[in-house]
Amino acid sequence: MPGLDQIRLHLADEVLPLWHAIQVESGDPDATLPYWAFAWGGGLAIGHYLREHPDVVADRRVFDLASGSGLCAIAAMRAGAATATAADIDRFALAAIRLNARANGHRVAVVGRDVLDEPPPDVDVVLAGDCWYEAGLAARVLPWLQRVRARGIDVLVGDPGRRYLPVVALEELAAYEVRTTTELEDLEYKVGRVYRVRGG
Repeated sequence: MPGLDQIRLHLADEVLPLWHAIQVESGDPDATLPYWAFAWGGGLAIGHYLREHPDVVADRRVFDLASGSGLCAIAAMRAGAATATAADIDRFALAAIRLNARANGHRVAVVGRDVLDEPPPDVDVVLAGDCWYEAGLAARVLPWLQRVRARGIDVLVGDPGRRYLPVVALEELAAYEVRTTTELEDLEYKVGRVYRVRGG
């Protein structure tokens, strides 16, 4: 992992051949981008933050929203979390999370459904990396995270400054120069920021 050498992930070198293979495998020409095969700026920022501040998750129950590759959940386990649960709606992401957790010698529980219409999970910390790239998703994620925060659960958001990031609802905690693993980003190096959801 760029900048996080202690974490091992199975990642793709190029997006288009993998995306095409998924379209063929699934029989769906509109299959979702294989975001789970790359390390994105927000997840990398959370990984750096947890390495520097393990007390945030140490001996605590962690929930990783829209987990993708499982990076944030794995980083939490490496930092001493008691348990980590990774949630994603993509079946390929669920397989990637399990594979990557095994590669790091950690056990991560997996939830394969949309949790944004459900009550907050029974955990101590929620991590949300790279959830702000699309307007519809962003509009659902923020109210859910605010409900989570209102329950007294800590919420950390990681993001490299995407268009739909609701900065007015967030308090910045840290910033890191991160090197993403996908050519889909407009810059090889980006500044990934970690935030806390205000309120609660």
